[in-house]
Amino acid sequence: MKVLISGVCGFVGSVIARHLPGADSSVDIIGLDNFIRPGSPLNAAPLRAAGVKLHYADVRSASDLDSLPGVDWVIDAAANASVLAGVDGTTTSRQLVEHNLLGSINLLEVAKKSRACFSLISTSRVYSIATLAALPVKEKDGAFQLLPSQEMSPGISVHGIAEDFSTMPPVSLYGTTKLASEMLALEYGSDFDFPVWINRCGVLAGAGQFGRPDQGIFSYWINAYLRRAPLKYIGFGGTGLQARDCFHPRDLVPLLLQQFRSVGKDRPQIVNLGGGPDNTMSLAQLSRWCADRFGQRDIGVETQARSFDLPWVVMDSRLAEKTWDWRPTIKIEAILDEIASHAQANPTWLQLSAPL
Repeated sequence: MKVLISGVCGFVGSVIARHLPGADSSVDIIGLDNFIRPGSPLNAAPLRAAGVKLHYADVRSASDLDSLPGVDWVIDAAANASVLAGVDGTTTSRQLVEHNLLGSINLLEVAKKSRACFSLISTSRVYSIATLAALPVKEKDGAFQLLPSQEMSPGISVHGIAEDFSTMPPVSLYGTTKLASEMLALEYGSDFDFPVWINRCGVLAGAGQFGRPDQGIFSYWINAYLRRAPLKYIGFGGTGLQARDCFHPRDLVPLLLQQFRSVGKDRPQIVNLGGGPDNTMSLAQLSRWCADRFGQRDIGVETQARSFDLPWVVMDSRLAEKTWDWRPTIKIEAILDEIASHAQANPTWLQLSAPL
């Protein structure tokens, strides 16, 4: 089984590439990357050693994909995955659209040519910012929690955000490119008769992630806390109560294999994946965890809110559990311990993975 993974030297792509063959010995991985993400070249040699056929290719360029062999499965894990992308001055809006939307279109053309299964690694950021920001929350044990009420929007519960939650803009330019990629993928699959699966992931976290303040926050926070790099709580009164759930990308592997083997079966094509309430933590709670591990330190405060920041984002994965018997198996404590051990063993990690 030939599997093409885009963004293979990124965090998620590299984890999938390393663990997929161990779960299915028939898997032969072809990996694509353009290495523009700081730190991503570090994954090239280990992936080659693991048997990945690694190609330098930019998914924005259709001609870079022309010489690829036929494949059975395309996993689209390449993206500029920052909610600030296209608006913070480090990338332009056009670059964001080219990376995330045009890249997916070019990969869909590869799937169309091979009649291959197509899996899109999508995001929780397709959901409406205004609706999420308006959710009623309360503070408990150093984190925001949802306060259930009769007036809550459809698709939200104490279990988290479900697939029928509003995707009405604004969702960020990043979220819009992923939502557009989702719709095009479903249309391509219907029109050209190949299977398409959309996996909307919450925060993915683990050792080796190239964390930044706008992406990979668990990895960034632990590395920065350990190295005494500047950290601050932004918005929400500077309390650090904003909470997110997380899960490890290793937990994607069994789901992806099930989806590949379910060609022709009538199952939901879009599912939410996340750690759920049990794998949820606020920045204040994460700081407390770091203090227990590394010792106390000061955290700065910036009270001014940012338009993309949200108080409580937890993914409801019950549809994935019902459909695929999927649930995250790696608990948040194990994820944090893995990140911390990696941070201690790699003292220059923040510099290696920082924007140029």
